[in-house]
Amino acid sequence: MNSIQVLSNTILDAPNHNIYASKVRTIDLTPWDLQYLPFGYSQIGLLYQHNSDLDRKNQIQHLKQSLTYALEFFPPFTDRLDITEHEDNTISCSIKCNNEGALFVHAATENISVDNILQPTYLPSIFHSFFPLNKFKNYHGVSQPLLAVQVTELADGIVIACSINHVVVDGTLVWRFINSWAKISKEEKLHMPKSERFFHFSKENIAKLKSKANLEAGTKNISSLQAVFSHIWHSIVRSKNLDPQTEVSFVLDIGVRPRFFPPLPKDYFGNAVVKCVVTMKAGELLEDGGLGKGALEINKKIALHNDEMLKNQYEKWLITPSFNFNRDDNSLVISSSPGFDVYGNDFGWGKPVGVRTGGANKRNGKIFVRAGVEEGSMNLEVCLPFENLKAIGNDSEFMDVVSS
Repeated sequence: MNSIQVLSNTILDAPNHNIYASKVRTIDLTPWDLQYLPFGYSQIGLLYQHNSDLDRKNQIQHLKQSLTYALEFFPPFTDRLDITEHEDNTISCSIKCNNEGALFVHAATENISVDNILQPTYLPSIFHSFFPLNKFKNYHGVSQPLLAVQVTELADGIVIACSINHVVVDGTLVWRFINSWAKISKEEKLHMPKSERFFHFSKENIAKLKSKANLEAGTKNISSLQAVFSHIWHSIVRSKNLDPQTEVSFVLDIGVRPRFFPPLPKDYFGNAVVKCVVTMKAGELLEDGGLGKGALEINKKIALHNDEMLKNQYEKWLITPSFNFNRDDNSLVISSSPGFDVYGNDFGWGKPVGVRTGGANKRNGKIFVRAGVEEGSMNLEVCLPFENLKAIGNDSEFMDVVSS
C-alpha cells in the first residue's frame, strides 16, 4: 500500500465565537473530564465509497465549509486547554475560550481502496495514518487543537477521520457532533452545484446469546449488550489458558447522564462517563453456565451505579484525584456504545459503509463496541495479541454466533 500524502492543513474558526466568548471566557472542568488528561485523543474514522463521477475537489471544499458551520454549534472545539500551576503546588485545568481554531487536513493516497481497509481479517496498520494528532495526549490541548479532522481521498472513496480531545467531550457528544456535521453537510449539499480484528453479531444471534445468558443465570434482567460482553470475555479468557484461580477483570464505561436524580440535562456539555470494573476468577467464568455467570456479574455491577454512589465517587475524586485505572494483562476494557447513531451520518452522498477507530489509546485487551449496519446488530473491534485473536477466531463456541 502507498503512503499517505498530506495536501493541505487549514485552521477553521468557529463563526460568531466572539458572542460566545463574551459570555463565557473559561469553562471549568469536572473530575469526569480531568480523568482523561493523560490519555490520547478519541478517534473515529468513517469510510465512504464513491462512484467515479463524483467531483472530488468540490467534495473536500464542501466538507471544510460544512465543518465550519458545525463549529458554530460546538465552539469549545476551536478553543484550547489552560493548565495553571499555583503557588500551593496544585494545578488547575480549564478550557480557554480563545477560538484558536480546529484543524482540517486534506490528504490523499493513490492505490488504497475501501476494500483494502474492510476486507482484511486484521485492520491494516496504515489505517492509523488517516488520523491527525496521533502522538498527542489530551493535556497537549494547551497548544494543539481540541478537534482535528483529516479527510483522505482513496482510490474509490474517502475516509473522514476525527481526533477529538477526550477532556472536552465523551462518546455521546462525539457522535452528536458527527451526527450534526453530517446533517449540515447533507442539507448544504442539496443546495449546492495492533492486531485488530472485527467481529459482527447479527440481531438474531444476539437474541440467542441473551436468551442463553438469562437461562443460565436464572433471571430475565440480562441485556443483549451484557450477554455479548460476557460471550467475548468468556472466549478471550479461554484463549489464554489461565490458572482457574487467576483473577480476570472486565472494565466498561458507563454513561451516567440518566443515572442521577434528577438526570443531567440533555444539553450537558462535557464528559459524563465512569469506569465499572467487574472481577471474577477465570475458573468461575469458564465453568458450565459461565456465559450467564459473567453476564450476571456485569449486570449487578452496572446496577450499583445509582445517584448516591455516583455522587460519592465524584466527591472522593475531588479529594484524591486518580488517573490510574489499574489495568493489567488479564483485563479487558470496553469503550463506546451500540446506542450511538453511527451509520446514520449521511454527508450528502450516502451513509458510511464502515466505521473504524484510530490507533490512539489502543492496547491489548481494548474492545470498541458499536452498532452494526443492520438494525439490532453489533460490531466489536478487538485489540489482542495475534495468538489470542487467532485462538478466538478458531473457537467454534465463540464463532458460532459471529456473522461474516
